[in-house]
Amino acid sequence: MRRNLKILCLVAAVWMLFLFYYMQPDSTQSKEENIALRLIKQHSDVEETESSPASPEDTYGTGSTGRTYFDEGGYVAGGLRDSDPYVRNRFNQAASDNLPSNRAIPDTRNAMCRLKKYDDDLPQTSVIITFHNEARSTLLRTVVSVLNRSPEHLIKEIILVDDYSDNPEDGAALRAIRKVRVIRNTKREGLMRSRVRGADAATAPVLTFLDSHVECNVHWLEPLLQRIKEDPTRVVCPVIDVISMDTFQYIGASADLRGGFDWNLVFKWEYLSHAERSARLSDPTQVIRTPMIAGGLFSMDRLYFNKLGKYDMKMDVWGGENLEISFRVWQCGGSLEIVPCSRVGHVFRKRHPYTFPGGSGAVFARNTRRAAEVWMDDYKELYYRSQPLAKQVEFGDVSERVALREKLHCKPFRWYLEHVYPELQVPAFGGSYHAITQGNRCLDTMGHLVDGTLGMYPCHNTGGNQEWRFENGLIRHHSLCIALSPDDRVTAVLAGCDPADDAQLWRRKGRLIRHAKLEACLDSDRPALYLEQCDEEKISQQFTF
Repeated sequence: MRRNLKILCLVAAVWMLFLFYYMQPDSTQSKEENIALRLIKQHSDVEETESSPASPEDTYGTGSTGRTYFDEGGYVAGGLRDSDPYVRNRFNQAASDNLPSNRAIPDTRNAMCRLKKYDDDLPQTSVIITFHNEARSTLLRTVVSVLNRSPEHLIKEIILVDDYSDNPEDGAALRAIRKVRVIRNTKREGLMRSRVRGADAATAPVLTFLDSHVECNVHWLEPLLQRIKEDPTRVVCPVIDVISMDTFQYIGASADLRGGFDWNLVFKWEYLSHAERSARLSDPTQVIRTPMIAGGLFSMDRLYFNKLGKYDMKMDVWGGENLEISFRVWQCGGSLEIVPCSRVGHVFRKRHPYTFPGGSGAVFARNTRRAAEVWMDDYKELYYRSQPLAKQVEFGDVSERVALREKLHCKPFRWYLEHVYPELQVPAFGGSYHAITQGNRCLDTMGHLVDGTLGMYPCHNTGGNQEWRFENGLIRHHSLCIALSPDDRVTAVLAGCDPADDAQLWRRKGRLIRHAKLEACLDSDRPALYLEQCDEEKISQQFTF
């Protein structure tokens, strides 16, 4: 009896110790500890250009409170929000605010990536994140994902460049987190000048630029640094996964994509060719050479970044900078790569949440004109042909950038087209693309790529998705052509142009577009164009070139 009593007391004591340990305030930081938010007594320096908010570390850090962890809840709750969660950031801020900064996300890499080994002596990186009025929860989650999913010794510092946000404390409060440095602009500078300011302050040999609403996935950093260590002239990007703007679900993206553009100079994702995809089946970890980068997320050797001329400091706000740096890297001796074993999620929005002086269209056209005038030689006329209104936008003095190109002995744009992007269809300078119309509606790609359907959309007279050319039986939209879907042989879809493919051959008879092998014509009386029995009286079959 006495022995049973001793055993019972021992079990009770163990149980009490168990409860005591796991009921402590910091007990939630056991197995899933949010290491990034563990505070240190010595805070990183803040480099403010105006007076900082009074003691943000007392509010969110240790200070007089004696906290061990950054006060995530207090920081997020202190941010600005609206009754409509989409108003301030053009994504569902409420969904973001309800998620922890270290939430679990799926490992979206190919299984073969987990077998890859990387050098032990990879270079350190400075991570540069610029932001303007970013939601606090997404900004914090970006920082936390960098710290928690990167080898600690490879992150030299995280430099937050606050581009004159309405609330200075959005960035200043984060100085309590280890390795974080904060720089605040005294006026709105835009992405390019803000990134250069961060790069000038960086001390690591590699610069990594990230947007302020991303989540780095596991082992995202090592593959990028390995490629740069092997060749410092490489500019390397992760595969960009999708974070839903509505639910914040993390969704893996295809690794068979690369960046490109049409002659409107708008960035687009395009699938690798069938031959390239087939070659990758045996080793899906192979890097992908890309003609263009999206621009928001990439790593680059710091000395090489400076040598190549940083960014065009006369570009404003946002837009066109990815075009300019892509041309510059390729034409001046470097290369652009997408590294499939590196994954970073990004919140893609349908609209920008911030304002552009003079309007977003004018700012984008100005920046794009600057890139075209410096880097595209005579081929810039194809851009102006596609976007005639752009010629009315002033683009400023580009003499410094032209001198940089001459100093670096950069190759002509023709070389870029022949060796980097031979898939881009170059129209003869005598020919041109036009709209295909039905009244006030135009044939439109609807933003789709290969296998995507087509539709009719109100004409906007700026080219883009509505420019076509009838050539040797093909109806071309640059490198894409109208074809019959292989699934039903009725629906019209986009396909890579191939004159030997019967599904892509058409004939014009009056205002009808007749398939060359079938007695049927394109018809637009459904949301997606399709093939129907030819009828010259039917308005939906009458197209004007």
